[in-house]
Amino acid sequence: QLQLVESGGGLVQPGGSLRLSCAASGFTLDHYVIGWFRQAPGKEREGVSCFSSSDDSIYYVDSVKGRFSISRDNAKNTMYLQMNSLKPEDTAVYYCAADPGPGYYCSYLFDWDYWGQGTQVTVSS
Repeated sequence: QLQLVESGGGLVQPGGSLRLSCAASGFTLDHYVIGWFRQAPGKEREGVSCFSSSDDSIYYVDSVKGRFSISRDNAKNTMYLQMNSLKPEDTAVYYCAADPGPGYYCSYLFDWDYWGQGTQVTVSS
């Protein structure tokens, strides 16, 4: 079965860290464009970070620059989103996505081939 399975969400205090994982099954991630998105209640889904190995392009939305980092472990067929210095406004359901590319844009409006099921991240004291 071709799917992305996320893990790693939870409740964290402001200033804390979390690492989200997204494991691919049924296909190999290493040449795919990968992305992380989030959706807070009542808001549109937002592109947080995307990475393409075809041109080494990395995108971060301004609000997470310097705090979040996207990565991929080809041996584990898994991608990650390391989130540091978390703020209450980072609270959302986070989704991973993958597409064979090479063209893409870091938006939910792009027709990504695969989406994870979503994991809740809550930043609160």
